[in-house]
Amino acid sequence: MKPYPQLDAWIDAHFDEEVRFLQALVQVPTDTPPGNNAPHAERTAALLQAMGLVAEQHAVPTQQVLDYGMQSITNLIVRRRYGDGRVIGLNAHGDVVPPGEGWTHDPYGGEVVDGKLYGRASAVSKSDFASYTFAVRALESLGLPLKGGVELIFTYDEEFGGELGPGWLLAQGLTKPDFLLAAGFSYQVVTAHNGCLQMEVTVHGKMAHAAIPDTGVDALQGAVVILNALYAQNLRYKAITSRVAGISHPYLNVGRIEGGTNTNVVPGKVVLKLDRRMIPEEDPATVEADVRRVIAEAAAGYPGITVDIKRLLRADSLKTNPASAPLVQALQRHGEAVFGEPIPTSGTPLYTDVRLFGAHGIPAAIYGAGPRTVLESNAKRADEHLVLEDLRRATKVVARTLLDLLS
Repeated sequence: MKPYPQLDAWIDAHFDEEVRFLQALVQVPTDTPPGNNAPHAERTAALLQAMGLVAEQHAVPTQQVLDYGMQSITNLIVRRRYGDGRVIGLNAHGDVVPPGEGWTHDPYGGEVVDGKLYGRASAVSKSDFASYTFAVRALESLGLPLKGGVELIFTYDEEFGGELGPGWLLAQGLTKPDFLLAAGFSYQVVTAHNGCLQMEVTVHGKMAHAAIPDTGVDALQGAVVILNALYAQNLRYKAITSRVAGISHPYLNVGRIEGGTNTNVVPGKVVLKLDRRMIPEEDPATVEADVRRVIAEAAAGYPGITVDIKRLLRADSLKTNPASAPLVQALQRHGEAVFGEPIPTSGTPLYTDVRLFGAHGIPAAIYGAGPRTVLESNAKRADEHLVLEDLRRATKVVARTLLDLLS
């Protein structure tokens, strides 16, 4: 009989401390952009040091970060080695989108009201800095002989695609665990996710005075032709369905449009930024070629414009890996025991940093502290929050899973 009750009891006894740790993390902003995230890493390292957990601080070279469009990134790794055997990596990201408007609670306050902790990144995913850290502490509190080891991998580049977070650590050879658990929510174990292609489309026309528009070429009207062609693809995409539960079909969204110089000037340039979600069954290179084809054909139908297309991001999908079964099954088993309901596996239409570990052949799963859906948590919206009971129970599930895999 494994000492699961002792793990649970330690987490209950130290839960107020876990909540204070999460509050401290929320109180240091990590808005990305602008992406000045090294101060949060330094604060996190100091808090971990006070718990007896030494965090290696791996600063990404400044010029590389600036060229990438951010200001500072320091990724953290805490290594705990118990003996020979497999290493379990636990990855959560500290960077997050800016809070925006509409908050009724201080986005950097970490305020607790009615059992919920409010603040930007309280749910996604500073919560799993806390759940993973206290799961490891609970495991070590047992004083039992263990095999293998654990790595807490806290990174700061998820919002920009992860290439200077987990991608950089993996490329530098600083981490390569045998299994990877990444920040997620408490009521399902995610084993696959969508990919994402982001592109910048610049439509060039010719400026002219609005009183003599025929002397110019309206880049905005040309952009509208391209937009209509792109959005028409969504009707076709609905017929392409994924076999992965939780993932439906591809989708294309144009999230930003910039252009023109003044009200009385025919626009000479318009810039579109698009986001094309790719289901796991799609080939990213084929998807990109098809999007480029649609744009080129539409542009050809509006004389006088020229188009430049630039890829901003290509995040490949995460496909289900049968080798992750020991991790997934342990999470499901203990999730059901702790939450009192079955914890299914599913895919998610989001894209995550986990794909970067998957590309290195590392079996992975996504599980952590949070509600049933992203919508419930208000992640990326005003009044993001975490139900503290989900944090408590998810910490127990992760601690029990680590015990199973390392003993």
